[in-house]
Amino acid sequence: MKNILLTFAIALGLSLTTKAQGVITAVPCDMLGMVMNVASQETMISIYHSGQYMTHPREHNVFTWEFSDQQGNILHQDTIFNDAFCNFSHNWSLTDTMNVRVHFVNDSANLDAWYTNQGLPINGNSINCLFTDQLYWSTGTNTPWGSWTFIHGNPGVDQNVVLAVGDFSYQKKKIVKIVDILGRETSFKNNHILIYIYSDGSTEKKYFYK
Repeated sequence: MKNILLTFAIALGLSLTTKAQGVITAVPCDMLGMVMNVASQETMISIYHSGQYMTHPREHNVFTWEFSDQQGNILHQDTIFNDAFCNFSHNWSLTDTMNVRVHFVNDSANLDAWYTNQGLPINGNSINCLFTDQLYWSTGTNTPWGSWTFIHGNPGVDQNVVLAVGDFSYQKKKIVKIVDILGRETSFKNNHILIYIYSDGSTEKKYFYK
């Protein structure tokens, strides 16, 4: 999250570049990201996408959102034009981890001004970014409130760029947290149903008898 906010601040400064230096109409996909809005509640999701603010002309920005469970079932879909927010009500279980996917395109914007500013050759590609992440309901150990939280904080991936096989790396999943059946964060306990949340977004229900 800190990295996204930092790059967002840098991108904002570049977007205000004077005409003498060239107007920045867009920034690379990996400098954009999703942020959970404070309006999100147990039964309400509100996500802000920085692509709307950082990409011009804004009226041509299109965001195709998709939310699914761990079995691949679609929970919510929406296509949003010229708006930074995705808002909707839901009845998800607070113990479930949800997949979030948003495809952001703007056929009237490109990175030519950005590349010129950076001294790089231009290619004329339009904005075509894919963002994927996962959500879980996070609660404090000693606090009564909770919030929907992104697990990875992934930046966007430019779909105009073809990655070679060697560009991908495998990472072994790690335990992010353990929660009880009410979604409260906890530590390991015998004789309790526990839900293990992993870094790849997968979850496991476990029961240790003693």
